[in-house]
Amino acid sequence: MSSKEKPTLGGTRIKTRKRNIAAPLDPAAFADAVVQIYLDNAGDLELIAKSLESSDLNFSRYGDTFFEVIFTGGRTQPGTTKPDEGERHPYSIIEYEAKREVILRSVIYIQKVLRRRPFLIKNLENVMRRFLQSLELFEENERKKLAIFTALAFSQKLSGLPPETVFQPLLKDNLVAKGLVLTFITDFFKEYLIDNSLDDLIAILKRGKIEDNLLVFFPPAKRTNESFSEHFSKEGLTALVEYNEKKIFEVTLKEMKSALTTQITEEADISEVIETVKLRVRDAKLPETEIVRILWDVLMDAVQWSGKNQQQNANAALRKVKTWAELLNAFCTSGKLELELMYKVQMQCYEDAKLMKLFPEIIRSLYEQDVLAEDTILHWFRKGTNPKGRQTFVKAIEPFVNWLEEAEEEE
Repeated sequence: MSSKEKPTLGGTRIKTRKRNIAAPLDPAAFADAVVQIYLDNAGDLELIAKSLESSDLNFSRYGDTFFEVIFTGGRTQPGTTKPDEGERHPYSIIEYEAKREVILRSVIYIQKVLRRRPFLIKNLENVMRRFLQSLELFEENERKKLAIFTALAFSQKLSGLPPETVFQPLLKDNLVAKGLVLTFITDFFKEYLIDNSLDDLIAILKRGKIEDNLLVFFPPAKRTNESFSEHFSKEGLTALVEYNEKKIFEVTLKEMKSALTTQITEEADISEVIETVKLRVRDAKLPETEIVRILWDVLMDAVQWSGKNQQQNANAALRKVKTWAELLNAFCTSGKLELELMYKVQMQCYEDAKLMKLFPEIIRSLYEQDVLAEDTILHWFRKGTNPKGRQTFVKAIEPFVNWLEEAEEEE
C-alpha cells in the first residue's frame, strides 16, 4: 500500500456510542398508580404512606402530579385546577370535611412523606402556588379547606414551607378585587391563631414580606384602616386589630417626627410648626401626652452635639429649649402635660450620659420660659413616680426647689 492510499477497515464492525435516552414522561400512569394505592387502602393515610414507601414510583419526576392527587383526588389539567383524564379517589383534601381535625391528618401525612423525600417540598410549593393563584376556580367550601390546610401546614412547621409561597400568589389583582383573598386570609388567620400566638403569626407575615401592609388583602374600595378594624373585629380577631392600630400609630409618629425635624432643622417659623402639629394631631387623633414626648424628642434630635466639651453641648441644648419654648408651651396646656414633659426630660437625661448633668438646668430653663409651672416642679420633686435616676435628679434640683419654696414664702 503506497503512502498516499488511505487505510480501510475492511471487515471491521464499528460500534456506535450509546446515548442517554430519556424515558418518555407518563404522569397519567403515575397518577393512576397513586390513586389506586388510595383506593386499595380505603383512604387510610397510615397504610397509604406505607404503600408509597414500598413502591417504586418515580416521585422525583412526578412530584407535582403526586400533590395534585393528594389535594384534588387525581391529576389536573396543565395550568388549571380542572380534573384531567384518569382515575380519581374520594379521599382528597378538597373532598374532606372543612374541619381542622380531619385536614390535620393530611398535613401530618404529608409531613411524613417529606421527611422521607425532602426534595418534594419544591413540588408542594409549585402546586400550592398554582392553586392559590386560581382560587376563583374552587368552590367556596374548597377554598376554606385550602385555607385550613395552609394554616395547619404553618402551625405544624411543614418541612420549611416558605410563607412567600402562600402570600405572594394571593396578591393577584382580580382575586383581591373579588374579595376571595380577604375571605381566604381571614380563614387562615382564624385557624392559625387557634394554636399559635399573634407574635407567631406576625413572624410568618414578616417572612412573607407583607406585615407592614395587611390592607393589600382588601379590595381597593375597602382598603382603609376603618374597614380593616371593622372586618377583623367582626371576625373575632381583636388582637390583630390592635396590632394594626399600633402599627398605624407607630408610622404616624415616625412621619410626624420626620416632618417636625425637617421644620426645626430649617428653622421654620414657630407658628408654622405649631400649625403642622395641630393638623397632624387632628388627623391622627394622637394623645396629648404623646405629642409632648414627640416634641421633646424632636428638639433634642435637632441639637448639634458636636461641641468640644460638655459645656458647649449643654449650651447648645439650652439654646434649643429657649428658642422653641413657645412650641412646647403651646401643647403643655395643663399640669398633667407639664408633668409628662418633666418625666420625659428625666428619662432622656437618665438614658443619655451627655444629658445626665443637664437635668436641673433644663428644668430651670423650662420654668423661666413659662413652659413648666412652679406647682408642677414641686409636685415632681415631692411625689414623682418615675424611679429612673430619681434620687440623683432630686438631689441635683434641690437647690432650685429650695429657691422656689423660699420665693413662695416671701410672697
